Amino acid sequence: MELRELQLFLHLSRSLHFGNTSREFHISPSSLTRVVQKLEHETGAPLFERDNRRVALTAAGEHFRGFAAQTIERWEDLQRELHRQSDVLSGRLSIFCSVTASYSFLHELLDQYRGRFPGVEIQLHTGDTALSIQRVLDEQEDIGIAARPDKVPDTLVFQPIRQSPLIFIAPRGSSPIRDILDASRVPGEALPWERLPMVLSESGIARDRVERWFAEQGIRPNVYAQVGGNEAIVSMVSLGFGVGVVPQLVVENSPMQSKIEVLQVYPQLEPFTIGLCVLRRKLHNPRIQAFWDMALEHIPVESPGGQSQSSGVRV
Repeated sequence: MELRELQLFLHLSRSLHFGNTSREFHISPSSLTRVVQKLEHETGAPLFERDNRRVALTAAGEHFRGFAAQTIERWEDLQRELHRQSDVLSGRLSIFCSVTASYSFLHELLDQYRGRFPGVEIQLHTGDTALSIQRVLDEQEDIGIAARPDKVPDTLVFQPIRQSPLIFIAPRGSSPIRDILDASRVPGEALPWERLPMVLSESGIARDRVERWFAEQGIRPNVYAQVGGNEAIVSMVSLGFGVGVVPQLVVENSPMQSKIEVLQVYPQLEPFTIGLCVLRRKLHNPRIQAFWDMALEHIPVESPGGQSQSSGVRV
């Protein structure tokens, strides 16, 4: 069996979805099926139970997952040892972040990293920020850009980059939402939340904080839509679907910025702390350590008051 086959198996054992693993590794589902069949033939045991609706690991698959993870880890240990004797880095570095983070944080950093380490293949995946930490914990990604959770898992290292307020946004153009807001602009009075459809994140820290805010105000929100990704929330709000809650950073970098209005709502929501996250044990990987060090060197880290400060944190 080959190392790539073990990597495919390990990813599939976590995703339990042939389509997702196929897309992640840029192979066809039929090719992935053949890899699984080959491994099952070589081990002499079925590794997955699968039908048209579900995929599950067998008991043998659970045992083999431990073997695959240990084998890959030992191979990475060997690579690290060999790289200590060489200044040349190679291999793959996988990063997950939102679309906004890909050009507000990563653009310059990736350009510098590629220039210094051209032998490293960078795989950049974008999606809902709420998924970043879990994808890193599941080892689908090496590094993630995420909002800091209330409790950072012990296995994870989180390096803050900057803070971004969580803000309520509304459509600026003509719409029923605009009419409700314009008619309710009475100083000292709360907005008629029960009449305002809300466009919220499906999950994650932003969703938790806005739900907590509504509960503290004794308000039952009128949730119209639940969306994956802050950029999609901004888009739906700009089209007049409802009022949304997103990090201010997303609005500042959105092409829809001129089509939305930031609502002045009090008390304000607790802000986001955005940063890099990586599994603690993976920081010893030369590719990841090099990226981490470069990030600490080149990305200005903001203090809670919004002033930039240099970070001397090393893990």
